[in-house]
Amino acid sequence: MDKKVKEEKREAIIDLLINKAALKQDIADYSEGVFESFKVVVEDELKELAKSIDDDRIRLSYQDKGKNEFRLNVGSDALVFQLHTNIFRFDDDHPIWKTKYLVENGANGYFAIINIYNFLAESFEHNRQNDAGYLIGRMFMNHDYHFMVEGKGQLDFLFRDLENSILTDSVIRKIVQSAMAYAIEFDLITPPYDMVQEVSLGQINLISSNLQLATGKRLGFKFSADDKDVF
Repeated sequence: MDKKVKEEKREAIIDLLINKAALKQDIADYSEGVFESFKVVVEDELKELAKSIDDDRIRLSYQDKGKNEFRLNVGSDALVFQLHTNIFRFDDDHPIWKTKYLVENGANGYFAIINIYNFLAESFEHNRQNDAGYLIGRMFMNHDYHFMVEGKGQLDFLFRDLENSILTDSVIRKIVQSAMAYAIEFDLITPPYDMVQEVSLGQINLISSNLQLATGKRLGFKFSADDKDVF
């Protein structure tokens, strides 16, 4: 490999580092600030809800699990918000690349992601390791402070316009409220009889000792709230 070719390859690497690597770091830094805003909004929302709920049996609590995760309990549900540590782009065949917003600037197609999972609150309280949780929403944020959300219920259609959606505290609150409402509306569904008619001695002993039968809100069924709004 001659000197000119080596220099050209080195320049290409330098260009990638200056542009793509720096872009990804900018998005990562920005997303950490957004995640902190989510924490503030969630704590405030729980305080506001508590003003109208005078029933100690109804869970309304918050746990900060570090820079990339927090959890909140609302009623019988637990919501887990996680900020992914990596930056992603959609695959080349995704229709989003055909939108004017990304055609004009490909850098707009790189995203940090916040995932929202729904578990039963008792799954954490009793440390039931086999209990299932479900991804009910995920938010994509780019370097341009634009975002989009895909998920269940209102999270599936309220925030799909990446080009015109800008994150604010009021938007974050609406995302949080929509996630809470969907989780509460999404009921625990009994599995078919044939799936639970047989149980081993080990399983029954485990159930008897700690009631740790693997539980999730659904076992082979669609979400109970898929076909209706929750607000």
